[in-house]
Amino acid sequence: MPVEKKRRSAQVQVLPVQEAPRNYSARGIAAVLAPITRPAFRRRAPAAAQLMADWPQLAGPELAARSAPIKFAGGTLTLGCTGPTAMELQLLEPQIIARLNLALGHAMVERVRFVQQSPRLPATPQARAIRRDTKPPPGLPDGELGAALARLYQGIKTRG
Repeated sequence: MPVEKKRRSAQVQVLPVQEAPRNYSARGIAAVLAPITRPAFRRRAPAAAQLMADWPQLAGPELAARSAPIKFAGGTLTLGCTGPTAMELQLLEPQIIARLNLALGHAMVERVRFVQQSPRLPATPQARAIRRDTKPPPGLPDGELGAALARLYQGIKTRG
């Protein structure tokens, strides 16, 4: 006599999906792009993404203040810095390579190339405080012209 197997029908219960409440407040572009681009960069070049994102921690405060990574390809790290700084850092190239490879965990950086370009660094809280404390010279005209001249004066004073 053949044995019949009873099949149980699986019942799946579908629950309604509740969406998270939307936040329509303004956000900076970096906050929107970072979650999208970071996984893509990690898949393609994880060391390059880490080098670019964590430059101040990897390089140290002195090197990070004087240079900024521009590109990393084929084991060559391109750093942007001023001319005199490039000459000085060229002499320190072996130490820079050793420090970065130690921080990354393996020998990724083989060469360092220097490009004469002033590094654009985020303003520190001290620089912002100086910017706020800078008072325009007396005798500026009232109105839009005076406000524009005051902004120009503050911009010149904070750069130099």
